[in-house]
Amino acid sequence: MNFIRKIVQSQSQEDSELYFELKNLLHFSPRNLYHYKKAFTHRSTQEFDKKGNPINYERLEFLGDAILGSVISAYLYKQVPSGSEGYLTKMRSKIVSRKHLNELGKDLDLIRFVKSNIVEAHISDNIYGNIFEALLGAIYLDKGYNTCQKFIYNKVIAPYVDIQKLEGKITSYKGLIIEWCQKQKKKYKFDTYEDSGNETVKHFSVRVSIDGEQVAKGRATSKKKAEEQASRRVYYALQNQISLSS
Repeated sequence: MNFIRKIVQSQSQEDSELYFELKNLLHFSPRNLYHYKKAFTHRSTQEFDKKGNPINYERLEFLGDAILGSVISAYLYKQVPSGSEGYLTKMRSKIVSRKHLNELGKDLDLIRFVKSNIVEAHISDNIYGNIFEALLGAIYLDKGYNTCQKFIYNKVIAPYVDIQKLEGKITSYKGLIIEWCQKQKKKYKFDTYEDSGNETVKHFSVRVSIDGEQVAKGRATSKKKAEEQASRRVYYALQNQISLSS
């Protein structure tokens, strides 16, 4: 307790508040707030240290991504001794998918810590996953690998990782459709075009054809989203054929 009291007394009011919020979130006492403050700083702030290096979460995101991958890989290796390399890689991808990491970041409400010059409504959903990975990087630098591994187990593995459910989870409908077409030696085509009409926000439409026949369409505010939406519709249209061949 004396150690914690000394830390708090040496900090500003703002840092003291951050310290206790992090302590409640992490379930341990952070030592060096600098790492966490950097993990929550968006590049739009254009902050630099004395050496001219940028102060933002991007390098910590890179570090956290690597640590998360190693912890999840080790967990799967131990839990599924019969799993092939391909199986383990696919399962790891499902756990650390951008969509899943964004959900984790939202569940932890990490956006409340973010320092940015961009209005929150205009920030991409990917920031939630990016900040989560940056937080892992900060934990590693502050407390070491074992503490980071424990945090990942408590916040990711224990509450979210169910291997049986993950085996049936589809993370990319487009990837699934392409893989199925390749296995079945079918020709596929994603015809993507801009389709904004009178709308101020740019939209894209996608037509998916298999063996020359259009199966489904999708429309969204990005090419990737439109392709995924169309692919999901293809999957449900051909679900029986895909299931029988898998």
